[in-house]
Amino acid sequence: MKSRWADGLRPRHFVWVLAGSLALSERPGGHSRNHRPVRRQEEILWLKEQGFTRVVSLLPSPHNLHAYEAAELACTHLPLPSTADLAAVLPGQLAALEALVAAEERMLVHHETMGDAVMGVAAAYLVWVRRLSTPAQASTVLERLAGRRMGPDGRAVLLAGFEAAVGAGRSSG
Repeated sequence: MKSRWADGLRPRHFVWVLAGSLALSERPGGHSRNHRPVRRQEEILWLKEQGFTRVVSLLPSPHNLHAYEAAELACTHLPLPSTADLAAVLPGQLAALEALVAAEERMLVHHETMGDAVMGVAAAYLVWVRRLSTPAQASTVLERLAGRRMGPDGRAVLLAGFEAAVGAGRSSG
């Protein structure tokens, strides 16, 4: 008989953005001072049990990447830059997420917490791939999914993604 923990633990603040394809959460195992390696292992187990094929980390550092690799869960590191560098880096990151979704990866995207960084990237992605046409729509959708307001840092990421989409002819801008 399997124990109730045999399937692992769902990551905290887990939400689907694209059902069955793209999900968000805080970093498996928790954030900084609250990070627990045992919980990280349980959450990675849950991801594998749920059929996830990839984890995408937006952290500036390579934290957790070794744990994903050890668990034979593919990972991609797309460090989210400071606001000043967003315009140069974000289009490539959004294109990378688009390619992973097109490759039918079932992926979890995370940052340290389920906050502005991960919400802003997800909202920018929805505009980038033309699922939503305006930053206002994208922020509203992500706020409802996450159950929290997107702050100024998340909106900066979203607007940089919108401007990149307009510049690349990917939006009605």
